[in-house]
Amino acid sequence: MRIEKCFFCSVSIYPGHGSAFVRNDSKVFRFCTSKCHKNFKMKRNPRKVRWTKAFRKAAGKEMTVDSTIDFEKRRNIPVRYDRELIQTTIKAMKRVGEIKKRREHAFWKNRMTIAKDKQRADRTKKLEAAKSSMMLIEPESRENGRVRIREKIKVAKARSALVQGEDRSMGMDLD
Repeated sequence: MRIEKCFFCSVSIYPGHGSAFVRNDSKVFRFCTSKCHKNFKMKRNPRKVRWTKAFRKAAGKEMTVDSTIDFEKRRNIPVRYDRELIQTTIKAMKRVGEIKKRREHAFWKNRMTIAKDKQRADRTKKLEAAKSSMMLIEPESRENGRVRIREKIKVAKARSALVQGEDRSMGMDLD
């Protein structure tokens, strides 16, 4: 059973799923969904489309350099069946999966700490800006560290007694 990769988004395609496009030079492109196929036909670059694996790797959201990724590469060399070899291969695959999961978690944790540090820096900049703007406000308008805000109240004319378009009351002439 051969598991292919989608040409556009790099998702695994199992046998009997997805579609294939064969170009005139006999190069085969496999797609997991019509969404990927349509994006390929629109000549979109997978590195610029945010939901693809290529974008995530290019933007630093996923690991790009790691020895566990090399195990996913396709090998087309047929190997003679050997029960012991298959058992050791399955054990190795499980072990590689555990290692990969642990490394991805460490990578994610590192990314999140960087993001938190960035948020803290932004918050401190905003606080400093707010403090500097407090210094610019006149000292008389400050009370115990709080700024007194004066609100302007708009007074509207009572229109019920006026005729529309005229500044006099209903039907009465003023001299």
